[in-house]
Amino acid sequence: MLYNSSFLLLHYKSTKIYNQQGIILSSFYWGYVLTHLPGAILAGKYGGKYTLGLGILFTAIFTLLSPTAVYLDGSRALIVARFLMGLGEGTTYPAINVMLAQWTPPSERSKIGSFVYAGAPLGTVYATTISGLILHYTSYGWPAVFYFFGSANIIWFCVWVFLCYDKPQEHPFISESESKFLNEQLSDHTHEKPPPEPWRHILSSKPLWALIIALIGHNWAWATIVSDLPKYMSSVLKFSIQNNGYLSSLAYLCMWLGSLVSSWIADWMMVRGYLSITGIRKLGASISLIVPSIFIVMATYAGCDRVAVLVLFNVGMVFMGTALPGIMVNVLDLSPNYAGSLMAMTNGISALTGIVAPYIVGRLAPEQTLSEWRLVFWIVLGVAVCTQLVFLRYGSGEVEYWNDPEFVKAERRKKEEVEEGKQ
Repeated sequence: MLYNSSFLLLHYKSTKIYNQQGIILSSFYWGYVLTHLPGAILAGKYGGKYTLGLGILFTAIFTLLSPTAVYLDGSRALIVARFLMGLGEGTTYPAINVMLAQWTPPSERSKIGSFVYAGAPLGTVYATTISGLILHYTSYGWPAVFYFFGSANIIWFCVWVFLCYDKPQEHPFISESESKFLNEQLSDHTHEKPPPEPWRHILSSKPLWALIIALIGHNWAWATIVSDLPKYMSSVLKFSIQNNGYLSSLAYLCMWLGSLVSSWIADWMMVRGYLSITGIRKLGASISLIVPSIFIVMATYAGCDRVAVLVLFNVGMVFMGTALPGIMVNVLDLSPNYAGSLMAMTNGISALTGIVAPYIVGRLAPEQTLSEWRLVFWIVLGVAVCTQLVFLRYGSGEVEYWNDPEFVKAERRKKEEVEEGKQ
């Protein structure tokens, strides 16, 4: 639903109000970052099923209301609607991580985690393709896009409630062998009711901050592309809205395929002992940050050669898919017990780039010329290089010591003894 607004804004490109477009596109993230931590807390206490489901339902409702908001009060109302959509979507990744911690054994973490996270680029393929078709074939115009996706997600919520289960123990059809396997695989580092988060140790964790910085680099490129690729296709390559939808979706399909292939390779390398978990995460991070950014910059030097630009963009997006087994699943490595809270922290902070990046695009590319876009993509490459170097130095795939409940409990006992001694 985030992607629909990019197509809506194409209808207003003649007004040249690109700064305002940047604000509209980034407003989603204002709400998105606010509900990460509350979402993690709710998912940890009540489970990820309803935390995720109700968040999507909330977003769907305000997607349906967006056209009415625009008719009533123009861009200001759309900004408010997108802010409220962000509030609902902000619970998504923390809730997903809480559930993944209960369902994914370490030996299959790259495949399963990447398969789940790959829903984002695959959803973009679906959204951009369908949006282009709706805008081309219906006389109702852009509001039909919002009505379609809002309604589809309400239907999704109804299906989700009946099919989803928070934990293997709750699933009515899981076999005894499957339950035993998951219990054996997860028992060392994933516990039923871990003590409250040891925030002092979490906030001083170098691998965690390295992950946050790497995610900033990845999200900077992702936010720039997901928000502005349709505009680039329209303003520089002069594609129609229908073809824009097809070709934009092709880029995300390439990312989806890249994530699936690289995740299988990552788990295969780990099981065979070719690379450690840390080595796999660093390799995936390096490829996903540097290689796509280079291809995107190269695309701007291909000028208006449509074929060359599309090939370079799509090859770059294939390599961007390695971010899923590289850095997106890294939170589960560091702390399965506190995966939801850590995802809230890592994704919440890195998602601030979703506010900054579209705004910078609006400021640096007000006329949407090729030279302006080239500068935008050079900045993407610069951010990627800097963040990748930090992750190479400090990133890790090993479980952090503060994930151990006994360590956390011992720390709390020491603190209580010290406080009692002072009294």
